Parts: sequence; structure tokens; C-alpha cells
Amino acid sequence: MRQLFTFALLFSTLRLATPLVLAAIGGLYSERAGVINIALEGLMLAGAFTAASVTYYAHNPWVGLLGGMIAGALVAMVLALACIRFKADQVVTGTGINILFLGLPAVLSGAMFLSSGSTPQIPKENLLPELSHLLPGFLPQWRIITDVSIVTVLALIAVAVTFYVLYRTPFGLRLRAVGENPEAADAAGVSVNKIRYLGVIISGALAGIGGAYLSIGQSSLFTRNMTAGRGFIALAALIFGKWRPVQTMLACLLFGFADALTIQLQGVPVTMDVLVKALLVLAALVLAWIIVRQVQVLTRNIAVEILATLVLAFGLWNIGWRVSLALLRGFFASQAPIEIPVQFIQMIPYVVTIIVLAGFIGQSRAPKAIGIPYEKER
Repeated sequence: MRQLFTFALLFSTLRLATPLVLAAIGGLYSERAGVINIALEGLMLAGAFTAASVTYYAHNPWVGLLGGMIAGALVAMVLALACIRFKADQVVTGTGINILFLGLPAVLSGAMFLSSGSTPQIPKENLLPELSHLLPGFLPQWRIITDVSIVTVLALIAVAVTFYVLYRTPFGLRLRAVGENPEAADAAGVSVNKIRYLGVIISGALAGIGGAYLSIGQSSLFTRNMTAGRGFIALAALIFGKWRPVQTMLACLLFGFADALTIQLQGVPVTMDVLVKALLVLAALVLAWIIVRQVQVLTRNIAVEILATLVLAFGLWNIGWRVSLALLRGFFASQAPIEIPVQFIQMIPYVVTIIVLAGFIGQSRAPKAIGIPYEKER
């Protein structure tokens, strides 16, 4: 068990959750304003390709990160124009953008770098730095601080800023009002379309940063379809988190943990009891959160919600493990360590996403006006 649950798994969870957090928080701005953002996957791909290309030519990761953010915002502006100005179907438009950016980066890469599969390798010194490169030397060099990317810190800051903006500022109040009751917001003097444009553009900028992190933070080049469904997982996290910033971040950490677990399991022979323990941890976390979210008393305070989820998850895991041990003790003892086929391991994050949505999506209440174009009364 110890070979799986190590500090490396924790750092891997943070790294893999970072693009999910950025994309999901971006989607929150758009969907709270009443515009469905299915295009998170395409926005991340636009940011990833632009960031890798700009960094390669500019030799500066911060310029590349800015380029990825601008690319995401510009593509989001196209989505906003189609859905708000021309009242196109939001799901169809978002799907079209996703399909477009499955192929467009390959075409541009072929024209710019004579390779449609990937962009050229970026030197290590031109990649986004870890926090250790920016901290003063007199601070303690703890791995939990130094081994984290600066973009991970930016993602956490984005969650805190979003929480404050959403619930403590006039803009946040208007954003929520436009997503819940645009007619009432319009009657109060709020420009519904202006707020929706801003929400979608902010969404694109944050998703673009998430994509940029993939190509110049986690990796050192852009490869075709390198997001691998992360935009859709971020959308699932947004639904699982009930369109709230902190809960959405926690959902992203759960999916990041599932992804990190797949990497930890690959190529490592494990005994069946260790494998069952790992899967029980994942199942207990998901089930505990689903149960806690049904009890309104526990969801009034985020700290109470997190604590209740962890306590319940530990109890469920303990029960599950004792039952498994009672039923399968002989089977565990007779099995030699095995290497699990990589295809089954890679399924884990997507299976968790399906289970979460199947068990939870019916309990989530989306903003009332989401997906409905607004027609101003004349």
C-alpha cells in the first residue's frame, strides 16, 4: 500500500488537477452567466498550441502563457458571438469548436513547423518554472512548496478570487442574477449580454491558461489532442461541484487523484489486496461526497462538508476493506503480484467521471437561465 500512497502521488495529484481547476473555474464564469460552455476542450487545445508555439519563438514561457490566455479568450469570443449575438444553439456551437480544434492545431503545426503531429521540443529553461525558482533562498525548502508549479499556485489563487468575486462584489451579483433571472437583472439596469460576454471571455482566458500549462508546464511541446478529454472532465467537475468555486476545485482534485493513481499503477507489479485497497479509497471518496451532498445541514459550511466527507470516506473504506478481507482473504494470499494492463489503468479517470455524473448529476441544480438565449423586450 505504501508504494502507491506516497508524497509523489500527492504532488502528481496537484499537477494533474491544475489544468482541470483552471478550465472548470473558467467554465463556472460562463455557466453562471447562463451560457453553456461545452467548448472547454477546444479552448484548452487552443491555449496549449498557442502557448507552445509562442514559447518556441519567444524563448519565454510567460509570453507563451499570455499567448495561450489570449488565444483562449479570442476563441471564447467567437463562442460568445455565436451564442449571444446570433443565438446559436450553445451545445452545438461548443461541440463545433471542440471538433475544429481537434484538427486546426495539426494544420497550423504542419504549416509552421513542417510536422502535423507535434510542435518542436522546447528547452527546459524555457518551460514554466516550479515555485522553488521564484522563492527567496532563506525560506524553508519543503517539497510541498518547492515541487509545485507556479501555475498551480495561480490556479488556487483563481479559486479564491472567484469565490470573492462571485459572492462579495457587484459584478458577481450581476453574473449570478443574469444566469438565474435575466429578465429581472435587465429590469434592474444590468446589461445581460455584456455580463454574458464577459463571463464567456473570462472562461476562455482561464481555459487557455489551463491548456498552456499542459504544453509548457507539464510537457515541453504540443501534441495532437494532448488534452485527452480534460475539458470534459473539467465540465463534469463543475457539475459535481454544483457551480461553486471551492466545491468545484475539490472535484478537480478528486479527478486529479484518479489520474495520478493511474500513473502510479502503470508498470508497477502490485498485489491484489493493494489494488483493492486503492480502488476502495477512490470509491469511498466518491460515495462519501455524494452522501454528504444530500444532507443540507452538512453543506452549509464548506469546512464541515470537507471534514464530514473525509470521516465518512474513511468509515466506508474501513467497512469495504474488512468485508473484502473476510470474503477474499484466501484469494489475496494465493495471488502473486501482477502487472495490470495499461489499457485498464488508463480507464480509471473516465470511469470515475461516469460514476460521479451517473450518481450525482440529477441532484445538481444548474443556473435557471443556462442555455437560454436572452431576448430583450422592446
